[in-house]
Amino acid sequence: MGELDDAVDALLSRPANVLPPPEVRARLRKASGLTQEEVAQAFGVHRMAFLRWENGQAMPRAKHRDAYSRLLKGWAEKHPQAAQAPAPSTPVGG
Repeated sequence: MGELDDAVDALLSRPANVLPPPEVRARLRKASGLTQEEVAQAFGVHRMAFLRWENGQAMPRAKHRDAYSRLLKGWAEKHPQAAQAPAPSTPVGG
């Protein structure tokens, strides 16, 4: 089991590059009072590229992904209410 435990430990020690769901990304940006254009300019990309990152249609390349992840984490610390995924709605009559 030692090899398997080592493999699991290696996976657990990797930094998480998982971005929050698209709806949370947009809420965090809006809670920070920034436009897509402003964030895109800060990253040196076109607004459409940033739009695709934000809505989950594309992932930023490694350099931008790490920075975007850090930005989202910072916004989440400033605006914890915006980082919360909304509770699933209960169907009518359910």
